Amino acid sequence: MAIGWRELSEPAKYRLYAQVTLLAAIASVTVFAGITAAGAPWASATVVMSGLASLAALLSRADLFAGSNPALRRWGLPVGAVALAVVWASCAIAAELATDTSGVAAVRATGFAATLFAAQSIVPFIRYRWWVVLGMSVATGAVFGATTGKAVQMMALTGLISGVLFSSTLLTRWGLRIVEELERAKTVEARLQVAEERLRFARDLHDVVGRSFSAIAVKSELASTLAKAGAHDRARIEMDEVKTVAVESMNRMRALVRGYRDINLDGEVAGARSLLAAAGCLLDIEGDPSNVPARFHEVSAWVVREGTTNIVKHSTATSATMTLGKAGMSLRNNGVLASAQTPRDHAQQTGLRGLTERLTSVDAGLDTTSNRNEFLLEVHWETT
Repeated sequence: MAIGWRELSEPAKYRLYAQVTLLAAIASVTVFAGITAAGAPWASATVVMSGLASLAALLSRADLFAGSNPALRRWGLPVGAVALAVVWASCAIAAELATDTSGVAAVRATGFAATLFAAQSIVPFIRYRWWVVLGMSVATGAVFGATTGKAVQMMALTGLISGVLFSSTLLTRWGLRIVEELERAKTVEARLQVAEERLRFARDLHDVVGRSFSAIAVKSELASTLAKAGAHDRARIEMDEVKTVAVESMNRMRALVRGYRDINLDGEVAGARSLLAAAGCLLDIEGDPSNVPARFHEVSAWVVREGTTNIVKHSTATSATMTLGKAGMSLRNNGVLASAQTPRDHAQQTGLRGLTERLTSVDAGLDTTSNRNEFLLEVHWETT
């Protein structure tokens, strides 16, 4: 299923924009040169062939078009370079041999177009690229300029347009590389945060339980020794202390896990705003957490957490609205993906299914609505 512009992520939008810009530049040069050489059908056909060669060279670059064919990646650039070189050389020879004015003009337009195509699709990927652009401009002006003055003018015009096309390709490569690095950095940062949280929990668990287990081991060994020595009263005392330490250790571990799982509505709302802002989505909050009845604070915090996670994972939302009220709450977002599931299917997802179970336990209900424009998660505190 085709994905619309609004449904693309921001990096995907930039990639598509950059690719369309490059292709539009090739199309513009092709149309301009084709119109100039309209009086000679062979020249128009040659211009189109040059445009196709330039297109093949650009499509062969994985850093510009990641989904290109492997065979095209291997042969696109060299074949395109050879084709443009042959066209330019043929036009240079024809310019010397042509006698009629219209034929010379068509040859010059074709050779000029071949130079521009090479500047955009070939030169940016070779060494000494700036010198090559300069050499191409000088050679094109010298070969296709009718007089010295026109040769100088053509050199300047070729250098200017070639420089613009050449720079556009380089800037596009640079921009795409920056976007990819930012996406990679975002992924690495998320993984590091998860790893850091796991290390923190492991460290806290070790600090809380490790000391108690050591005490249990020492006291158990002492009680065993005392029992063998016949000091049963002291052994009994030591075993009572072992029991006490074990119970305290269990309570501490439960408190640690409970604290690790504790969830707070105010904190979740603030976290949702921060997380969505980092994902490029503006969250508008209507109402206040204090509007939510106290008995629903914990479950509403889970609603905020799960709803925010769904927005980040399953949409390309740029705006969202959270409403908090005495009768219920809702979370609405745009950017619904074309492959998004229907509300019924959403209810089958593990996260929303677990959320439904939490809400049912406090006599609350969950409804979801989805279409191409938005997804709505709505909670009613009192079910009927």
